[in-house]
Amino acid sequence: VQLVESGGGLVQAGGSLRLSCVASGSIGRINAMGWYRQAPGKQRELVATMPSGGNTNYADSVKGRFTVSRDNAKNAVYLQMNSLKPEDSAVYYCNALLRKIGLYSPYETYWGQGTQVTVSS
Repeated sequence: VQLVESGGGLVQAGGSLRLSCVASGSIGRINAMGWYRQAPGKQRELVATMPSGGNTNYADSVKGRFTVSRDNAKNAVYLQMNSLKPEDSAVYYCNALLRKIGLYSPYETYWGQGTQVTVSS
């Protein structure tokens, strides 16, 4: 199973970016997908998660500015980021809780390779 992100880059404060992540491989069922981020010298933190059939969860720092969405047919998750601030600069990681094809496959967490988002002031 692979998670591949795209859409990062450099943007000015107040601007917008849209991140995409597609999961591929022998996927049986995806329980949840979302985004985390890690800035230099800081721990990786939750940005937003979207469980299947559950409530979407956002970090307080991004509520009202970021929107997470999923396309289940494509095994994809997106993050629309508006009103970006310099403190949003980080490597953004796609995350999925899924199980592979197979009768007894357990649910496991998978991560993408990360995409850099830099917001200039």
